Amino acid sequence: MSALICGSFAYDNIMVFQDRFKNHILPDKIHILNVSFLVPELRREFGGCAGNIAYNLNLLGGQPLPMGAVGSDFAPYAQWMDKCGVLRTHVSVIDDAFTAQAFITTDLDDNQITAFHPGAMNHATVNKVADAKDVSIGLISPDGRDAMLQHAEQFADLGVPFVFDPGQGLPMFDGNDLKHFIELATWVTVNDYESELMQERTGWSAQDIAAHVEALVVTLGSEGSMIHTKDGALTIPTASVADVVDPTGCGDAYRAGLLYGLMNNLAWEVTGRIASLCGAIKIESAGTQNHTFTRESFAARYAKTFSETLVW
Repeated sequence: MSALICGSFAYDNIMVFQDRFKNHILPDKIHILNVSFLVPELRREFGGCAGNIAYNLNLLGGQPLPMGAVGSDFAPYAQWMDKCGVLRTHVSVIDDAFTAQAFITTDLDDNQITAFHPGAMNHATVNKVADAKDVSIGLISPDGRDAMLQHAEQFADLGVPFVFDPGQGLPMFDGNDLKHFIELATWVTVNDYESELMQERTGWSAQDIAAHVEALVVTLGSEGSMIHTKDGALTIPTASVADVVDPTGCGDAYRAGLLYGLMNNLAWEVTGRIASLCGAIKIESAGTQNHTFTRESFAARYAKTFSETLVW
């Protein structure tokens, strides 16, 4: 059985400006800003939440089935998915659109200027959950607004349990929208900032949200994560990291571990630790899909990190 992962595919164009933005922006001229930054370093990475989560779940030995809309420029990404063995049966190509793209410029103070073009994401409603067969679990990650709403309702109508992971798409929804998602979902996962925003918009506390689902999972960065269930809250520790290289995509890696545990009916504590270790491994590599591991090496690191044997 597969995990249907609804969400975005994107190209991340990452540039490094070998200076500081503040040295080239005049505060009293911000109303007529016209600047250009020379960026000798540029790399293009495969990204997007659905793509990243599917990549990590595949490494764990799960069966990801990503669903999203991409543009006519998707060929290099498609070749990468084929090389990795990730199915793209439900990746729809929109011929007159570009694949979603982020253009990220970082200066020497780690300040960032980002432009994001959603492109084909706006057409993600062409995909229907019912088109995917033999699906045991689903996940709604950031995507086109209408697609997120429709796919959540389609999962619910089909009786397929799913994780609601609004991520950076959360600001698109008001309190009533978010309550609707929560009432349809089986699990909800957010980071600490998104948790606060969700509580503010819905007027529901973390305990209120947890009462509507089987679990509310909140990631806390370097402080680990919390899993709130009707039985109480469980603290999940972070996994040790050899070197912090790039945190981008750590949340997606964590969610892949979460999906794996849910698909295999693992205890919450084990599921959380698998998710935590996935995020730690990712943070040690630049980009969102450049890290790798085998099930054997993952199990060995799990045992070393948490002092217990991982039973898959």
